[in-house]
Amino acid sequence: MPAKAKIAGMLRWQSNACAQLGSPLYAELLARAADDVMAGGACWAVLAGHEDDDRQSMPALRFMGAVHRLALEGRAPRLAEAYAAGRPDTWPEFRAAVAEHVDELRAGMERGVQTNEVARSAALLGGFMLVAQATGLPLRVLEVGSSAGLNLRFDAFRYESDGRAWGDPRSPVRLDYAPPVEQAVRVMERRGCDPNPLDPTTEEGRRTLLSYVWPDMRWRLELMRGALDVAARVPATIDRSGAVEWLEAQLADPPSDRVTVVFHSVVTQYLPDHERERVEGLVRGAGERGARLAWLRMEPDTAERAGVWLDLWPEGRHACIARAGYHGRPVEWEGW
Repeated sequence: MPAKAKIAGMLRWQSNACAQLGSPLYAELLARAADDVMAGGACWAVLAGHEDDDRQSMPALRFMGAVHRLALEGRAPRLAEAYAAGRPDTWPEFRAAVAEHVDELRAGMERGVQTNEVARSAALLGGFMLVAQATGLPLRVLEVGSSAGLNLRFDAFRYESDGRAWGDPRSPVRLDYAPPVEQAVRVMERRGCDPNPLDPTTEEGRRTLLSYVWPDMRWRLELMRGALDVAARVPATIDRSGAVEWLEAQLADPPSDRVTVVFHSVVTQYLPDHERERVEGLVRGAGERGARLAWLRMEPDTAERAGVWLDLWPEGRHACIARAGYHGRPVEWEGW
């Protein structure tokens, strides 16, 4: 298949995904960008050479994030105004920004997608609560693929739904789901790993995280900004490391005065098969050796929903406890 057709196909695939996930703006822009690639326009000038990129590296979202970053930095002011106004047709401003900044955008394509979907904490919270309820112990939370580690601060958010509430009522992060579990959670240690961690307390880290939020999904932008404020006051350690070597070290001798919870959300699809298998082997192996351990993960299940699975050792409890949209909404609770 010719290079232009490959890239256009990748953009149209992402356009359809964005439409399904609630972003008509990105659905339209990506479809128009695909046409522009086929016509040999500015989008082709940026994306040429990426026709063989692995789709799991999200080249279309790397492109959209690089363009959004121009708007956030004030270097594409007309596009920034169009995004802020929520205009449905921003293609003229988008294409003008791309044409003006081809070299910068080509460099921006080398940055990997870095997201922290804060709303996923609503789907994960029930798992943390079930672990605390079953063990009566404080938690040591270890996140694989943390990026900036915003979800490591899950206990500093506010959750409310159906007359239930959990968490700090003054939190700037307010999520519209609280699981039907009554349990206090105390986090004694929070740590994560990422091959390229971001520091959410720096302007560079904040800008990168915001650039990958789709501009017409205002609720995601609001949650991200609130979570960045939380991160400024709730510390978490993020190690620059791959998942396998990090888990080998963290699970070698887990402490007995707390329960270790290994968790991740929409991470395994980015791991090579051998690494994904090694991660699973490390976690299950530690549990089967008798460690006080839980494994909580939100990972793809269907085209529209992720499953939330929880394994607990040494009790030997294993279940899909919830399902959720990929951005965290809605949550469908199933429990143990």
